[in-house]
Amino acid sequence: MDASKLLAGFEQRYGTSSAPVRFFHAPGRVNLIGEHIDYNGGYVLPAALEFGTTLIIREREDQCIRLATTNFEYQLDIELDALAEAKQDQWTDYPIGVMNQLEQSARGLTRGYELLFHGDIPNGAGLSSSASLEVVTAYALLTMEGHSIDRTDIAVLSQRAENQFVGVNCGIMDQFAVSQGKLDHAILLMCDTLEYTHVPFQTEGYCLIIGNTNKRRGLVDSKYNERRAQCDEAVRALQATYPHMTLLAQLTAEQFEAAADTIADDIVRARAAHVIAEHDRVKQSVEALKNNDLIRFGELMNASHDSLRDLYEVSCNELDIMVEEARHIEGTLGSRMTGAGFGGCTVSLVREGDAEQFVAQVGSAYEQQTGLHPEFYICRVGDGVREIKPSIQTATIGEEW
Repeated sequence: MDASKLLAGFEQRYGTSSAPVRFFHAPGRVNLIGEHIDYNGGYVLPAALEFGTTLIIREREDQCIRLATTNFEYQLDIELDALAEAKQDQWTDYPIGVMNQLEQSARGLTRGYELLFHGDIPNGAGLSSSASLEVVTAYALLTMEGHSIDRTDIAVLSQRAENQFVGVNCGIMDQFAVSQGKLDHAILLMCDTLEYTHVPFQTEGYCLIIGNTNKRRGLVDSKYNERRAQCDEAVRALQATYPHMTLLAQLTAEQFEAAADTIADDIVRARAAHVIAEHDRVKQSVEALKNNDLIRFGELMNASHDSLRDLYEVSCNELDIMVEEARHIEGTLGSRMTGAGFGGCTVSLVREGDAEQFVAQVGSAYEQQTGLHPEFYICRVGDGVREIKPSIQTATIGEEW
């Protein structure tokens, strides 16, 4: 949707006003490597994507908040003094949760606003549409109200909104990547301390291709909780050897190998083995990117998927088929599942000249084997949340203005 159409939709819904209309954009994110490491206290390597959530916002003279989106029919009008009880079990819970967190941090809204969201992140694909929605709301409202901008604070505030208001016990990685993203850079984030650094992601001649399996991710919640419990069980067993450890990612590969036999349960030991090896792969990936060694980075992506499939067992037939078909393309350096698993998306690093063949060949083979129609997004690593100033006549949402 281009900016002029989005503005026209905004004015059709809310009318015209002398107050200025402002545009903000927050990206989706992809985790390049480091899956199921966030709650184990280690490093992850996410990156912001070019596509995401655009917000058009305008202040009102009263105390009414009006929320709508181009993606769903549901919309909500609510007074500022009713925000704390405004949970609807709808998409509006995400921005309302952010508004409540602003209130709790002594930065409550002083006036009403009209908000129209437009998201081009596929819902349920595991590319963080919810984090994008939260972060763009927080950034826009802090800007409109004249508060200082601290991107880490925005990430933490958005995570709290999802944990406490929406009721989803997510980690910090998604909101952090959406807030702190940087063009052509991945983010090396220590989830336990929020220490981070931007790592150059120079992929001249190569592109990222996100493959959406369109497989419903119905097992995620139950299996996610099960994996977390298994990791906790592994920590308790390993504390016999390392009494001061509290999180799996605190151990090196050598330390884990020396004490792995203290974990009696074979399955729990396999879960821990994935976490330790995956954490090490993140560190190796950073070195590969610093050396501009994309071949090595691709090898680590492949190893990550194999470990998630065989040791952590959070892949599924659809993800495995898409990854396997991706690896058949000559220009594919690496391919892996990304996100919590049991459906969702893959991420592949592919030679630009082979991207068209990749989409056609992988898509055809995948649909033939699964009966599901996949979607592919050829993309690059983009910036984090920001205000944008579109040229209404020509600009298209997602472009740099």
